[in-house]
Amino acid sequence: MTDLLSIGASGARAYQSALATTSDNIANAATVGYSRRVATVREVVATGGNTSAISSGLGANVGGVTRAADAFRATEVRTASSDLARTLAGAAWLGRIDSGLTQNKLGDQLTAFFTSAKAVAADPTALPARATMLENASSVAAAFGATGKALDGAMADLKASAETGVTQLNNLSASLAKVNAGLARATDGTAGQAALLDQRDQMLEQMSALTDVTVSFDTYGRATVQAGNSAGPTLVEGAQSAIVSQVSNDEGTFSFSVKQASGAVQTMAPNGGALAGIAESGSRIAAARDQISQMAQSFAEGVNAVQAAGADLQGNAGQPVFSVGDPAYNLTVVMTDPRGIAAAAPGGGTRDNSNLAGFDTLRTSGNYEQQVTDLTAANGAALSGRNSVADAQTSIRDSAVSARDSVSGVNIDEEAVDLMRFQQAYQASTRVIQVARETLQSILDIR
Repeated sequence: MTDLLSIGASGARAYQSALATTSDNIANAATVGYSRRVATVREVVATGGNTSAISSGLGANVGGVTRAADAFRATEVRTASSDLARTLAGAAWLGRIDSGLTQNKLGDQLTAFFTSAKAVAADPTALPARATMLENASSVAAAFGATGKALDGAMADLKASAETGVTQLNNLSASLAKVNAGLARATDGTAGQAALLDQRDQMLEQMSALTDVTVSFDTYGRATVQAGNSAGPTLVEGAQSAIVSQVSNDEGTFSFSVKQASGAVQTMAPNGGALAGIAESGSRIAAARDQISQMAQSFAEGVNAVQAAGADLQGNAGQPVFSVGDPAYNLTVVMTDPRGIAAAAPGGGTRDNSNLAGFDTLRTSGNYEQQVTDLTAANGAALSGRNSVADAQTSIRDSAVSARDSVSGVNIDEEAVDLMRFQQAYQASTRVIQVARETLQSILDIR
């Protein structure tokens, strides 16, 4: 009877643990990063002094908590996440460039300026037409300035995003090192170890969204993380984590370095993740801003050259309309009197408009409106292409996540079946205990 009691008790304990594990799975079905646990119930066997003599039928116990996971599929998710994060970051900053180029209507303002010059040519003595041309010059200057400042703002935000990304990467590296330390102390096959492994995998996925990483594991499950490929700088090894830093310049060049605990410094060149998208976007923003500055300087100098070649309404030599600032997109209209517009050739008189033909020549040779259109169209095409790539990579990542979750995710229907199965086994075990007690009591009563 004592054997029967111990068998029933062992079964009750084992299936109580299995019920607790299944209940934990159900409770965490919607928890991000949670991997399904399985409590392995096994038969209790014993060996005597002679190892060939094995006794069975001694009950059951829980051999440990097994975490459902697939290392290969987790790697696929990290790779897909890294590729998608780079593309999304690049698309976001291309969107900022597009906004900066379009929201201030620079092309429209240039068209309005050259059109107003034609209106002055139609009646060189009309002050309203001259005032309109001067007002349009102010609008062009404001549009150049606002466009340049928008791109400068995008660059400043990009640098801040790079700094934030590096900070996040360092925090994740430090946290992963602590998880590694916990894994070294964790008992194998316990729920605590499974929880640490979940944290480890979630941190690795978050790190891969910042930069591409190569990961390897030791027998404790501790992760060694290298930036890029296996020859890249080590970010985390055991309980040690490195410090990543970044510097950038006004030309939009970003560089990253990794300082190890030993003090050694290595260069890090992200090929994936948000940091790679940021590094790529820096040169795009700088190129667009430089083109706007060059265009502003060329336009201002061209307008001033046309002015210098003619005479104003009082017969005086034409004076500059614009002053070029630093950076060059900061144009200032320095002419305040519309009479100062040099419509006439020197000595041509107030009705002469021959010098205004220089604006038509400038419009054609400078091709400023088309430059704005081409720059905007090229950026828009790049943005459209990047969004298309992002759509494809989103599908790839979703498929990778689905494949991983098919192994590690919690299926409520399956857990409900296990819950009933373990409940029945638990009830049966308690019934064994009850029968053993009743039988023992009956024997005692006979005596």
